[in-house]
Amino acid sequence: MCNTWGMDKPDFRLDGKVAIVTGASKGIGADLARALAAAGARVALAARDEAALQTVADEIAAAGGEAATVAIDVSSVPSIEAGVAAVVDRFGRLDILVNNAGIGANHPAEEVTEADWDEMMDVNLRGLFFCCRAAGRVMLGQGSGRIVNISSQAGVVGIRDHVVYSASKGGVNMLTKVLALEWSERGVNVNAVAPTFIYTPGTAERLDQPEYLRGVLDRLPIGRVGTTTDVAAAVIYLASPAGGLVNGHVLVVDGGWTAQ
Repeated sequence: MCNTWGMDKPDFRLDGKVAIVTGASKGIGADLARALAAAGARVALAARDEAALQTVADEIAAAGGEAATVAIDVSSVPSIEAGVAAVVDRFGRLDILVNNAGIGANHPAEEVTEADWDEMMDVNLRGLFFCCRAAGRVMLGQGSGRIVNISSQAGVVGIRDHVVYSASKGGVNMLTKVLALEWSERGVNVNAVAPTFIYTPGTAERLDQPEYLRGVLDRLPIGRVGTTTDVAAAVIYLASPAGGLVNGHVLVVDGGWTAQ
C-alpha cells in the first residue's frame, strides 16, 4: 500500500528568522546566541551592558552570521519595550524570543529578606513576563512567532536553599502555559526549557569543588552535569519548524534529575 501520509523531514533551520536573546553577554545566553546564528537566525544580543555584548556579536559575524547588540534591562519595562522596538526597527520583524536573563542565589528560607525576594522576582519572573509581552505584541501582529523561556529543574522539583529561585521558575513554567493558551491560536507558540546544573564560567566556582560536584552527580542518573550545547539543542528545536506542534510545554533537560 502506498504511504499517503506525506511525511516531511524535520526542519531545524532558522534561516532568515530574527531572534532576541536576553542575558546574552556570557554563559548560557552567549552560547544560545551563537547556536541560533549557526542555525541561520539573525540574532539580537540583549543585556544591560550593551558594550559587553560586542565580543559575542563579533564572533558571530566572523563565523558568517549576522548579529546586533541592544541594551535591555529586564527589570525595567520601558527598557524592554524600547529594546524590542529597536530590534524590530533594525530587522523589520521579530520571530524568536529566548528569555534567558536571570539571577540565582542560595538562601535558607528563614534568612530570605524582602530585598532578596524582590530582586529575584523582578528579573526572573516580572522581567521575563514583560519581555514576553513586548515581543508577543509584535509576533501577534505578524501572526507568527516562537517564545522560549529559560526555566530550571528547580521550577519542577524543590531544591533546598532555593526557595525564591524555585518560586520564580515555577512561576515561569505556569506563565509559559497560560501564554501558550492565549497566543497559539494566533500563531505564537510559547514553551520553556528547564535545565539541570549547567557548567559555565558562572557555575564553575561551585562545580569545580569535588564535594559539591559529587552531591550534584549523586542526583544525576546520566552521570554528568549539563553543557550549554545541551540547552541550545532544546532551544533550537522549540524555535524551529521541527517543534511546531510543541506548545505550552516545559522541556526538562536534566539528565534524569526530576525522574526520581
